[in-house]
Amino acid sequence: MKNYDYKKIEQKWQKRWEDSGIYKISENSFVGLGYVRPKYYLLDMFPYPSGDGLHMGHTESYTSTDVLYRYKKMKGFNVLHLQGFDSFGLPAENYAIKTGVHPKETTRKNMETYIRQMKSLGFGYDFENKVVTSSPEYYHWTQWIFTKFFEAGLVYKKTDRINWCDSCKTGLANEQVEDGRCERCKSEVIQKNIPGWFFKITDFSEELINDLKDLDWPEHTKKNQINWIGKSDGAEIKFKILSLRLKSEISKIEVFTTRPDTLFGVTYCVLAPEHKIIEELKDSIENWKEVNEYLEKTKRKSEMERIEGKEKTGIELKGIKAINPANKEEVPLFIADYVLAHYGTGAIMAVPAHDERDFEFAEKFTLSKICVINPHSYMGTLPGDSLLDATEKTKKNLEKIQKGEVVYVYDGVLINSGKFDGMSSDEAKKAITEFVGGKITKKYRLRDWSISRQRYWGAPIPIVYSPSGEAYTVPKEHLPWLLPEDVDFIPTGTSPLIKSKELKERTEKIFGKGWTSEVDTMDTFVCSSWYYLRYPDPKNEKEFCSKEKLKQWLPVDLYIGGAEHTYMHLLYARFITKAMKKIGLLDFSEPFLKLRHQGMVLDKDGVKMSKSKGNVVNPDDVVGRFGADAVRLYIMFAGPLEDDVIWNENGVVGLSRFLEKVWKLQFLLSIDIKEPNDLKIEKITHKTIKKVGEDLENLKFNTAISQMMILVNVMEKESGLNIKNYKLLILMLAPLAPHITEELWDILGNNQSIHLSEWPKYDESLAKDDKINFVIQINGKVRDVIEVDVDINENKARGLAEKSENIKKLIEGKEIKKAIFVRGRLLNIII
Repeated sequence: MKNYDYKKIEQKWQKRWEDSGIYKISENSFVGLGYVRPKYYLLDMFPYPSGDGLHMGHTESYTSTDVLYRYKKMKGFNVLHLQGFDSFGLPAENYAIKTGVHPKETTRKNMETYIRQMKSLGFGYDFENKVVTSSPEYYHWTQWIFTKFFEAGLVYKKTDRINWCDSCKTGLANEQVEDGRCERCKSEVIQKNIPGWFFKITDFSEELINDLKDLDWPEHTKKNQINWIGKSDGAEIKFKILSLRLKSEISKIEVFTTRPDTLFGVTYCVLAPEHKIIEELKDSIENWKEVNEYLEKTKRKSEMERIEGKEKTGIELKGIKAINPANKEEVPLFIADYVLAHYGTGAIMAVPAHDERDFEFAEKFTLSKICVINPHSYMGTLPGDSLLDATEKTKKNLEKIQKGEVVYVYDGVLINSGKFDGMSSDEAKKAITEFVGGKITKKYRLRDWSISRQRYWGAPIPIVYSPSGEAYTVPKEHLPWLLPEDVDFIPTGTSPLIKSKELKERTEKIFGKGWTSEVDTMDTFVCSSWYYLRYPDPKNEKEFCSKEKLKQWLPVDLYIGGAEHTYMHLLYARFITKAMKKIGLLDFSEPFLKLRHQGMVLDKDGVKMSKSKGNVVNPDDVVGRFGADAVRLYIMFAGPLEDDVIWNENGVVGLSRFLEKVWKLQFLLSIDIKEPNDLKIEKITHKTIKKVGEDLENLKFNTAISQMMILVNVMEKESGLNIKNYKLLILMLAPLAPHITEELWDILGNNQSIHLSEWPKYDESLAKDDKINFVIQINGKVRDVIEVDVDINENKARGLAEKSENIKKLIEGKEIKKAIFVRGRLLNIII
């Protein structure tokens, strides 16, 4: 008996697949002329080609899409499934700084490693049509999109206070800061005034929220994007600023509040440390030295530290007061770093009796609290509970609320609010806003996207400046605006491109003496925010993608990748798509119709893999020891796609044994290859075809494999196995284990690749269950589960229920009022 030699078999078929071009994308596949097959655009989150090669997270994600790619092709779909490399960015540049090797060279070598590893796992990519974001052929179109945004007023330059990583020597978008640290190098982020270019993502805030409802995305991902965008409905209200020394009004501030109904409860106001009015008020602030020290200290804090800071800090601006426009009361004015200049108006009114942050601040600075909402009188609903329940709880604490000992943050009926007493919060919000001359409005937490990076390895921003300093986009005929190579990579806080002699000479040669080029490069997320638009047409030199191919393939049908990209890549890709639609480059507004996340692959102790912990599993190692098919099966069998996977080599061994069983079944085939006479094998085969197909459609790879294991065990033990059913088994297994199935298909005498075969069809009469688990309830509680015929009727179900020992003892001597029968599911006896 010939043994299953996975090394020989996998190398054999990987070479044949490459030589035959089985995965090459033909021109017809792209254009789709004459095709009646439905399209299916399947997309991976493409990798950054680091020196470490593929990790097990890549292996899981890319195996799942490769399985779907093969399955959908067998189902008759015209599938687009390509791969590429997100190859600009800091890691390659930092490695270049460390080694002196140009990032272009390290990126090339790393991509070769990734491609070799992907081929070793049997992934069916056409690498001749790969997309590489650091290639001039690609960033040509990144730059072109920038110029179109510039022409449409969607990009602008300004000097702004941004997140700055002093280790990476570059600015960062808010989304690239994690817990006050650079998401790349983990160094502390500070705030710094830097001139740079911004995309107007805030123009699309409402669309970015509203359009999520139409997407088949995980609910937690939608919720997290909505929270990040941070829409707040409220009002803008003006407060006069009074100088105590001059005893007169010296200025005004405008506050944004979501609770104008609590205006009579304001006991102080707060300005963001960056608020422009502070400098204007400087001469009237008696403790300016102390205030200035606080301002300098705040500059060293990241935005996240300020938002999530456990301890509230601030300082009163002595010598001035704010005037509450509702009751003309003078209240203290503070600066505090928990207020952000870009959110709302950079100024807030503080109502400590009805806001938790304000309450904490008031407690620390011993400020008064005025209760203006009576929780007893409002009978609406509260988030997560009925207001009635909450009211019962708060009744006991009413005295504490009124004394300012407890904060009450919900709506209610107004008290201590003059002529508005007795009015509901909803009514009062509008009435009080009108009373003080304010306006109802909405605000967003989202900031415009800072895309300027003061680093080398990125797409040059295609802007040149006239001798008088005016900015112009580089004309299309000069794109790509090439990244110069005559520079040192060492970051100094200004872009290395400023030192390029070649860039200076090129700019003056094309545009004239005294013209200069922009020296910042683009955030690498700009490159990765549109790559899915390039895959359908990766070699087009005239357009980023032809209209015909956009129409055929876009939007993406299924996108699989990590949930960690929720606030950056996924948000930016949605913005880019919407912006391109707005200016007429696309006719759809969402890039990814369906999104699924894969979990992390953890070590045997459930710990995240990392080089520093020394627990990284190298795909090369495990493929060499167990074979690609066994690794693929294990990573898909270890749990649901969205769950974390515990890497356990014993599990890989188990899947290797399963493949050995499949291999050995060929030697148990009946000599008689006519129609099978073993009904048991026939029925389980057709049930398996049905279940595996349904499971693959729903990305339930683990249960699909489990069902095939059941089938293999039956085939192994029962007599009467024939070629027909064995072929059906290996056809089902082919997307998951492409090498062994290709070999077996060849052994069985088939000339064409199994991966060009049709997905097997099942016979409904054979796939139908004969027996089902039927639930018996009493008064809605499950009391027994019995096996019954699939087509059981109510009378038979009642008869079997009354014979059940579990049910008999519970209904004996009791009146049965009625019985509710749900065909194929349950019988509920009401007593």
